[in-house]
This record gives sequence, C-alpha cells and structure tokens, in this order.
Amino acid sequence: MQQIKQTVMELELNHRKMKERYEEEILRLKREIETRATQQQQQQQQQQPSQPPHQLLPQQQQNIIQNEQQPPSLGRSGSGVFGGIMAGQPGSLPQQAPPPPQSIPPQGANSFPPYQNGPNGPNGYPTNGAAVPIPPPQQHQPQPPQSSLPQPPTTNSTAAVPTSTAPAANARSTPSNSTNGLHASLSPSSKKRSEASSTPGPTSTATNGQQAGIKTAPSATATPVPAQATTASSTPVPTSQSDMNQLQQQALALGNIFPEFDKVAPEFKKQKDDWFVMYNELAPRRLDVELVHSLEHHSVVCCVRFSADGKYVATGCNRSAQIYDVETGQLVCKLQDDSAEREGDLYIRSVCFSPDGKYLATGAEDKQIRVWDIKTRQIRYLFQGHDQDIYSLDFSRNGKHIASGSGDRTVRMWDMETGKPVLTLSIADGVTTVAISPDGKYVAAGSLDKTVRVWDTSTGFLVERLDAPDGHKDSVYSVAFTPDGKDLVSGSLDKTIKYWELQSPRNIQATHKGGICARTFVGHKDFVLSVASTPDGQWILSGSKDRGVQFWDPRTSQVQLTLQGHKNSVISVAPSPAGGLFATGSGDCKARIWKYFPVS
Repeated sequence: MQQIKQTVMELELNHRKMKERYEEEILRLKREIETRATQQQQQQQQQQPSQPPHQLLPQQQQNIIQNEQQPPSLGRSGSGVFGGIMAGQPGSLPQQAPPPPQSIPPQGANSFPPYQNGPNGPNGYPTNGAAVPIPPPQQHQPQPPQSSLPQPPTTNSTAAVPTSTAPAANARSTPSNSTNGLHASLSPSSKKRSEASSTPGPTSTATNGQQAGIKTAPSATATPVPAQATTASSTPVPTSQSDMNQLQQQALALGNIFPEFDKVAPEFKKQKDDWFVMYNELAPRRLDVELVHSLEHHSVVCCVRFSADGKYVATGCNRSAQIYDVETGQLVCKLQDDSAEREGDLYIRSVCFSPDGKYLATGAEDKQIRVWDIKTRQIRYLFQGHDQDIYSLDFSRNGKHIASGSGDRTVRMWDMETGKPVLTLSIADGVTTVAISPDGKYVAAGSLDKTVRVWDTSTGFLVERLDAPDGHKDSVYSVAFTPDGKDLVSGSLDKTIKYWELQSPRNIQATHKGGICARTFVGHKDFVLSVASTPDGQWILSGSKDRGVQFWDPRTSQVQLTLQGHKNSVISVAPSPAGGLFATGSGDCKARIWKYFPVS
C-alpha cells in the first residue's frame, strides 16, 4: 500500500512539473507571436503608406464599401444575433470571420440571426424606448440599410446582425437590448471544420454525410458528401451582380418592390392607428388583413407559436414564456424558471406546443430545453446536452420527439420519454433554425453557412443539401416545410426567400445535388428572419428586419400585400394551424395576432 501511495505521489509531482513546463512554453510562444505580429504590422505600415480613398484602385474602393456596408454578423456570443436584426445594427450574435468581398455585401455565412442584439434594440429592432440587451457589435460593421417603407417612430433601436467571426468556443454574448440577445449564443464554427465530424450523442450520432440510427447505439462511419452538382432552377440564381439585378428587375415587374407609403395610390393602401397595409398594384386583390389583438411584453418578443388547435398562442421573451387565449387576447399563464442559474438577460428564443397541447417546450440562452406542464405550470422535463444557446425547437406531430438547433453546430432529436437525444447531427456552423416534416420522417435545418440540410430522422442520412449555386448567398435564419411535406421554404439574411422542391430519393444518402430551387422571392428590403406556410399551402408568410410581413403566392412568386404592423424588426411569424389567423413577434416588445381573409 505504501508503495502505491509513493508511486501516486511521484506521478502527481511529475504531472505538476510537466504542466509548469507546458505553461511556460505556451507563454513563451504567445509572447513570440505577439512580438512577430507587432513587427509585421510596423513593417506593413512602413511599406504601405495610407492613401486617400480617391487614390485607391476601383477594386480596393469596392472592398472598402463592402466592409462598411456589411451587416453585423452572429458569433458565439449569446445575445448578439437577435439584437442586430432588430435594431439594424451589429449585434452580439455568434460571429464568424467575414466572408470574402463579393459583388453584394455578404452578411457572413456564419452569422446568427440579426434579431438578437443590436444597436436599435433586441433582435435588431428599435427598442421603442425600452432598453434591450444587445451583444457587442462586430467591429467595423455599420448599421444595415434601413427600409424605404414608412416606419413608425422608434426609440433607441439598436440591433445588430450577426457577423462572421468565430468567437471562442465557450464565449457567450449577452444581449444588451431585450431583442438583441435572442440569437447571440449561436457561435458559428470555423469553416475549416469538417462537416463529417460527428458529435457524440447518448444513443447515436450522425454528421452531414453520416448514418446514425435513432434507436441503435452504434454510430456509423462518416461518409463525406460529394460535391453538389448544378441543377436547373425555374428562377435565375444570382451568382453575380448582374444576376441579382435581374432578380430585382423581375421583382419590379411583379410589383414586389413597394414605393414609399405616401406615393401609393389610396386604393392600394390601408392605414390604421399604428399599422398599415400596401397592396400589390400588379396582382389581383385576393387577400386582406386586420389586427385582432396587440399583446404588450416587457422585452423583445423573440418567438411566437400557436397550439395545434389554434386556441392559444405562446410567446418567448426575456426570462419568460407566455400563453394567451387567442379569442380574448387574455394572458393564460406565464412560465418562468426562477431557479435558472444565470445573471442578467435570459432570452427564450423558441417555443413550441406539444401536439396534444399539454406541454410547452422552450429553448433559451442557457443551453437548456425546458418542457413545461401547462396545467401545473411546472417544468416536467429538462433536456441538457447542447453546448451553446438554443435557437430553434420543433415538436414531431406524434409528440414523441423534439428537434433542437443550437449555436454549438448540432441538430438533436430528443426522446420525450427518456429525455435523451436519440440523434445528434453535426455540421460546420451554428444552427439557426430547425423544422420536422409533417410525417416526422425528416428534419430540416438552416445554418450560418448559407446551407439548408434535410436528414432522415430514422437513419441520420443527409438526404438533401440545398446550397450553391442556386442557394442562399448569406446565413439562413428560417426554414419551414409546406403542409404536404414535399417542399421547403427558407429565409435568409440575403433578403430573399427560396422555395425548394425536394427531390432526393428518401431511402439513400444524398450523394448529389438534391432539391431544386423552384422560385426565389425578392421584395424585402432587409434580412428575412422568419418564414412559414399557411396550413392550406396557399400563402407563404415572411417577417423581416425591414419591419414588414409579406404574403407571397408560391405559384407566381408575387407578393399579395405587405403589412407594416410593428415599430421594429419582425423576428417571428406563425400561422394558426386552424387557419385564418397569424401571429407576429417583434423587437418593439409586442406580439400581435392578425386575421387574414379572402376578398373578392
């Protein structure tokens, strides 16, 4: 026994000595790197004297302009992403390294939703007088362009869009504005990280090209996804400035680009106390909207969601989730975990009812998923495992699984009975949005890397990879399946919405370009933060940082109307499964319930 103790002591002593040597070596290398960096900077300053802007070459001037116009990007910080969206200023969302100069100022593939923290307010929307936590803005990132539509007065709105700088793995940004902290915890990972890397889960794991069984413990060997082949699209894909101009011209021809409110003819607009609608002059009038309820909140409203029967609507804001009666607009209950071990802001970034309406799942900046028993107002389940903020949740239609997307670059499928993840899917960048198909067989996710992916939930196979050349040119913030599950809609910081026809065979792993971008919807003047389909599939809804909600005809790519009903970014839109109603959540600290109805 004495010999064992002596051996252990010697090992501990050797370990301490090794640790000290390592620390000394690391400190030495750090100092050496800093010294070299300083010397290189001094040499560059001596060799490259600064030139006035008018003496720069045209390409240099273009790069400078792009740097100045680049919206804030998301990072690993906890709250920056949402703030940037809401306020129109850089936020503390997870951030990645800024993308290379392009003809169109890129948002940064690894930026999280701008609605978390920004100069204007939480989630990038104006705070309307109320201070909203905003994550630290990206450096050298000016506010994104403001919408040309008439906008209601705002107060101290500061929201930044996520940038593309990858923060330290454990770094977390705290929303400085109530809206800005929504997505700040998302932290895009380095683009150099292999997408084939798997994140171990309790039961099984799967990466983009990796198979993992939902109910089988062994994980399969990762299979890299081959380069995607180009496929035809019914809508031209903007691969250059000229292509983007072509899409803009098509949008103008469809009447999707609205003039300022004062310049619209009286018969093509409707104005109420604090909201207004403009109708597309070139589209047959088929739809109209009216305000039903306006629900005041104490902070930015990060998310809205209806129950399956359409009788209740849930909202998520700073530290609490609320449930309202849709018919009366009255608050039914407020769900808040007072034991949460986190100081300051704690934004609820996603809410989702169970199909039977008994539970409400909430995802927050503290990396935990809480499943509340609505009747008792107590936490029934607590799912832990994500390493970064949770940005999106979705229940399967049978109520057995919950999908979650996080800034830790994983999508997880959780078993409601065991509370364990049965599937963990890893990608190279932060996950901003997830959606389960109506039949529960597939899960889709949007990411900071501009890509939409679809996996088979039973095998972990990647069956669709929707990206270049006809994909989004910036981070994807929202995805939604159509009611029949055959198509998918995505919204992005590139200000467009894409309608995808899913094509890949569903029983094999994707090895080539799958879905086709059937249509690209152009019309929003700023980041598209949320998209959804009405339950009958007749309309696509979109919410944007330009404070507008638009109704799109998926058959023609034409806007039916644009609704300006908030004083800040529209962070979340959700149609009622019962039809006829939709809800909006905004950085102006309001959630609103609207009705939409056909007109002759």
